[in-house]
Amino acid sequence: MLKHPFLFSQDLLSMKPKEKPDKETLKKWHDDPANWRLGIFYYNPIDKRLLPPKRISELGWTVNYGNPYSILFMLAIVILIVIIGKYVHF
Repeated sequence: MLKHPFLFSQDLLSMKPKEKPDKETLKKWHDDPANWRLGIFYYNPIDKRLLPPKRISELGWTVNYGNPYSILFMLAIVILIVIIGKYVHF
């Protein structure tokens, strides 16, 4: 089987299309150091969650940079903040 930490995953190859990963698989992805760039940026294109938990789960959520929708979501938040900041003056 193909095995490359950045392009393929045994989990992806074994999952059926549109099958949601179970909690054990999500935990395995979260705990895998190969999915964390520089130790703080979560990058897992297989994981379809927009906002997975941070490396230390008690601190909240982070962006999954491997999911293009996550990046669009964060861009929309930044644009919204800029627009609100432009019209609200304290």
